[in-house]
Amino acid sequence: MRFVLNVIWLIFAGFWAFVGWMLAALLMAILIVTIPFAVQAVKIGVFTLWPFGRTIVRNDAMAAPALIGNVLWLILCGWWLALIHVVTGVLLCLTIIGIPLGYANFKLIPISLWPFGREVVSLEEARARGHIDVSMERSGG
Repeated sequence: MRFVLNVIWLIFAGFWAFVGWMLAALLMAILIVTIPFAVQAVKIGVFTLWPFGRTIVRNDAMAAPALIGNVLWLILCGWWLALIHVVTGVLLCLTIIGIPLGYANFKLIPISLWPFGREVVSLEEARARGHIDVSMERSGG
């Protein structure tokens, strides 16, 4: 089922989200001092290309430095990346089949606004770390 969702996602939302994230990464790389921002944008951009089967978890060890990076990110790129996910999510929710994909887009909005202090992991690793409640996973949450 994950494979099917990922293929549908790639066609209707993932490719365009990936392009947006790569444009953000390119902009951050050009500015040179924001190269760490570019690295984070590439990581999340690849996640947006094929998201089902993986998740994003908080890395509390990076909380203080991440705050400064997140504020700068929000000003430079975060707001328009979040806007991409809002628009795509709303459009996908206009169809019954698109609702799960629209919901996945809405889940990407917070990461678009505040990407630092987070990391992409497999669902199995997130479960092992205690980030995923197994009962919630079965219900589709």
